[in-house]
Amino acid sequence: MDYTLETSQQKEKLLKTIYTLQLKSITTLQTASPLLNSQCGMGMVTQHQVSQLVDKAKSLCGDLDNIKNLLHYCQDDLVRRIPNPTGSRYGGVCGIHCSLDGSIYMTAESAPWVHVLSSTGQMLRSLPCQQMGKESGTFLPEDVTVTRTGMVAVADMMNGAVWVFNPHTSLSKGEWLKIRKVGSPRGIGVDSMGKILVADYAQGQVHSFALDHAFRTLNIHSVPNLQGPRYVSPVPNGGFVVSEECGDVSVFASSRKLLCSLSSKYGHQFGNPAGVCVDVDGSILVADEQRRTVHLFPEHGSPICLVSAGLRRPAGLACSSFGHLFVADAGENCVKVFKYCVRPPHSRANPRAPSSPVSRSKDSNSSEFLGPSSVAKGGLSYSELVAR
Repeated sequence: MDYTLETSQQKEKLLKTIYTLQLKSITTLQTASPLLNSQCGMGMVTQHQVSQLVDKAKSLCGDLDNIKNLLHYCQDDLVRRIPNPTGSRYGGVCGIHCSLDGSIYMTAESAPWVHVLSSTGQMLRSLPCQQMGKESGTFLPEDVTVTRTGMVAVADMMNGAVWVFNPHTSLSKGEWLKIRKVGSPRGIGVDSMGKILVADYAQGQVHSFALDHAFRTLNIHSVPNLQGPRYVSPVPNGGFVVSEECGDVSVFASSRKLLCSLSSKYGHQFGNPAGVCVDVDGSILVADEQRRTVHLFPEHGSPICLVSAGLRRPAGLACSSFGHLFVADAGENCVKVFKYCVRPPHSRANPRAPSSPVSRSKDSNSSEFLGPSSVAKGGLSYSELVAR
C-alpha cells in the first residue's frame, strides 16, 4: 500500500468529507424530524425540492457505495502462479474449483486428469479419469466441482456425460461413475441446496439435478434458451449465474426464473465471458476471455476491474473465503492467484462444509470452513438506506 505524503493527504481529505456528510446528515435529521412529525403541511418545501433532494441523495449514496467498494478491493495484485502439473503435454488449464477446505481442483484441455492441490500449489493427489469395467477407457474432464458430500464431479463434453468420483468403493483407488448423459456439458457446479448444475453448451441449457445415495439422479430441471452457456456457479439464495459465449452473464433465482443479466443491470459490455464465481459477500466475479480481464459485480455499486493486465486466455474462475482469486489462464497454462480483497472477508464458520475427499487438513492460510450461504450480512448499504 502506498504511504506517500500525497496518499496520506488524499486519505485525510476523504475522511473529512465522509465525516462532514455524516455530521450534516445527523444535524439535519435532528432538526427536521420533530418538525415533520408535528406540524401540518410541508412549510415552504415544494414537491420539486423534494424530488431534487431524492435524486441527489440517490446519486450521493451510489458514489459512497463505489468509494466503499474501491477501498475494499485491490487490482492486479498477483500473489503466485501455479503451473499445470501435467506441463505442456496436453492443453492449458481450463477448469478450477476452490474447495471449502482450501484445496484446488484443476482440469486441463485434452488431459484425462483431475489434479488436487493446496492453495499454495502443492500437489495433493491426481485422479486419472478412467472408466473401469466392460466399457473401460479414459475421458477428458472439461470442468470440475465438489459435491456437498465431498465427491469430485466433472463435465465430460466429448462423451456428453457427467461423472462423479466415488472413493468409497471396493476398488482401493476409488471409481468414476457416469451419473448422467448430457448433450454437451461444459461447465459444472453445485448449488446451495446440493444440486449439481451443468451448463449444456450446444443445447443452450443449464440442467440441475440431485443425487441419492445410490447415485441416481432426482428432481431434474432445465433452464432453456441460453446462448452458448459455458461456466456456471451457485449464488447464495439457491439460484445460479451462468456465462454465455455470445456476450452476457445471466443470473437466475432458485425458482429458475431469470433475475437479470449483468450487462443490463450494470451497463457493462462483455467481450467473451468465461469463468464465473460468487464470493462470500455475494459479489459475482467474471473472467472475460476476449478482453483478458476479471471484473467484480457487487450487490451495490458499479463493476470493479480486479485484473486488468497479465492474462492471456482466462478460462475457469474460483475465489476463496480468505480473499484470493484463482484464474485458470489457458494461454499460459497455469493458475494465477490474485489477492483481490484488502482484508479477508468477515464470515463465520460453516459447520455443514464438506471435508475434502483427498485431505482433511486445512490450508495454513484458512482458519475456517466457509461457504456463500454462511455469510453474516452487515448493515444496510447506502442505496438501501435511501430506498427506505
